[in-house]
Amino acid sequence: MQGMDLMLQIKGLTKKFGSFTAVDNISFSVKRGEVVGFLGPNGAGKTTAMRMVTGFLMPTAGTALVAGHDVTASPLEVKRRIGYLPEGAPLYEDMTPLELLGFVSDVRGLSGATKREAIGNAASRINIEHVMHQAIGTLSKGYKRRVGIAQAILHDPEILILDEPTDGLDPNQKHEVRKLINEMAKEKIIVISTHLLDEVDTVCSRAIVIAQGKIVSDGTPGELEARSELHNAVTFRLSVAQSDLAKASIEAISNVDRVVQKSAENGLVTYIAYPSDSQSIIDEISGALKAASIDVQEIQAERGRLDEVFRRITTAA
Repeated sequence: MQGMDLMLQIKGLTKKFGSFTAVDNISFSVKRGEVVGFLGPNGAGKTTAMRMVTGFLMPTAGTALVAGHDVTASPLEVKRRIGYLPEGAPLYEDMTPLELLGFVSDVRGLSGATKREAIGNAASRINIEHVMHQAIGTLSKGYKRRVGIAQAILHDPEILILDEPTDGLDPNQKHEVRKLINEMAKEKIIVISTHLLDEVDTVCSRAIVIAQGKIVSDGTPGELEARSELHNAVTFRLSVAQSDLAKASIEAISNVDRVVQKSAENGLVTYIAYPSDSQSIIDEISGALKAASIDVQEIQAERGRLDEVFRRITTAA
């Protein structure tokens, strides 16, 4: 095996339902310390892939290895090492969080002092101590999601698989859950299935994009942004009176591919200048505007937009 840091290896994983292929021959490996965003539009195959990796669904072909254990040959060994938050975090609503975590501890084979310690640690880490004796059905969506994460981390697993962990949460609740993921990321592998692009920007060190069951991109969020048409483009705003001169000055720069008017209001025009090969052009544009004595209200370089790249690569698949 290639070192214990390579904790998750997915090889040719495929799932067919009749003639429909939901997951189509996907392969990737994840190392300890990585937070992988598993991204794709609804129906792309994310949840099906997660269910196979966690052993809840048998693959049609291929396999997943968790710490060297094959998900089809050693499902119990795999489940011991994985914490799983399913989509929608289904919970027994008539139980209290204490009862639910007690039940999950029993299933996981924890007892006595170990069980009490595991429940206490999970509750304090997820900050649910004050609702431990309330029926889960009476809790807010945010707290239900937290209870779901508490059961996933109860046995201190090496790998966490979280399916849409912040879906339906308000901005404050999202922030709390994302902060927690960042804290846990150092010593674990975390795979987050999501369709929220800001989630990828906030918590993921890597983004794998899946469309129609196939992987269409695998890289850092920065690398994904760099594939945006807007990567290193420059947006600038100035008065209508100087707009023609400014446009001509910038179009004369060799590294500028084109200059497009974005909007015009209140006597001001906003343009976007696109680079010819994604390289940085902001210094040259600033210099050209200064040389032409043009007074700019606002100028900024674009990082690139994940939503634009996501839309392009998932619709082209």
